[in-house]
Amino acid sequence: MRRLFALLILVSLPVQAAPRPRARDLGVPFDGTPGPWNAITDVAGVAVGHETLVSGEGKLVPGKGPVRTGVTAIFPRGRGVDRPVPAGWFSLNGNGELTGAAWIEESGFLEGPVMLTGTHSVGAVRDATIAWRVKHGPSDAEGYWWSLPVVGETWDGELNDVNGFHVKPEHVARAIEAAKPGPVTEGSVGGGTGSICFEFKGGIGTSSRKLERYTVGVLVQCNCGRRPQLTIAGVPVGREIPEHPAYGTPGENGSILIVIATDAPLLPHQLKRVARRASLALGRLGSISGNGSGDLFVAFSTADPAWDPAKKVNTLSYLPNDALDPLFEAAVRATEEAIVNAMVAADTMTGIDGKTVIALPHDRLRSVLSKRGK
Repeated sequence: MRRLFALLILVSLPVQAAPRPRARDLGVPFDGTPGPWNAITDVAGVAVGHETLVSGEGKLVPGKGPVRTGVTAIFPRGRGVDRPVPAGWFSLNGNGELTGAAWIEESGFLEGPVMLTGTHSVGAVRDATIAWRVKHGPSDAEGYWWSLPVVGETWDGELNDVNGFHVKPEHVARAIEAAKPGPVTEGSVGGGTGSICFEFKGGIGTSSRKLERYTVGVLVQCNCGRRPQLTIAGVPVGREIPEHPAYGTPGENGSILIVIATDAPLLPHQLKRVARRASLALGRLGSISGNGSGDLFVAFSTADPAWDPAKKVNTLSYLPNDALDPLFEAAVRATEEAIVNAMVAADTMTGIDGKTVIALPHDRLRSVLSKRGK
């Protein structure tokens, strides 16, 4: 009886799901040293939250599904902290939308979160972000309500009922309220739920690099590239895994959003320079940023300026330009790894009209890299 009782206890224990591997877990080689989470949240204060919407299957019925979309929120200083951060943005190719970018360019600052979603949900997410702020925070010192939220998008209409307008204010609020520091969920989540990357299932990916004094973190919503282009660690992985392409027509159909955070003290024009370097990571992976691609990048610094209320002057220390090379390299390396992490974390997904996009097969990836000595 004692043995039987012990056996029953053992089999009643819950089975823990194995954590999702990341690119490094598969042996993919990357340069540079990541932070503790290897995520954008390694930059102190940064918080990330997702709301993922997946429902229905079969034939597309506009307004009813299937639904494969969502929202991702990135707070530079944590949820509920509205102090602006120095920022810059860059468009590698502009077939996309990034609301609030004109004010970043004009003012040199980012106010509030960066929100990521699907193309036809940008307006809903923008309005809901303003509504959340009105509900949860006061107006400015003069009693003046004013907000230009930064909302970026990538196209998820290959898998999602994109004209069904399924993202509602409550979903935006849940993404915002889910924002937290620490590990970041990757793959087919949040704004990247319906994404396709190099004709494998894409989505949200993140990575970071620790420098001697500073940290650079990156989060991507990757929905770009064609299969033959994909190059990982210098190896033409896409050509080695040609089966089950996602698109039947030539040309670039996707987009990518890249958010870069750092605690290094930088001026807005320097952050724009950092944002540009994300282009080099896309090039290392084989992307050409085609005509139909919206490749939009934002970089911000969490370094706080000193405020002298008596003189009404902000004093911001900043690195000299000749000290920026390590930050440039960190942005390139972390962006490259974040994109691969997004594909490694994503699962095969079936969406509208039964269309299936396969996940990057881990065993095949390892085999291809091993064959080339990687």
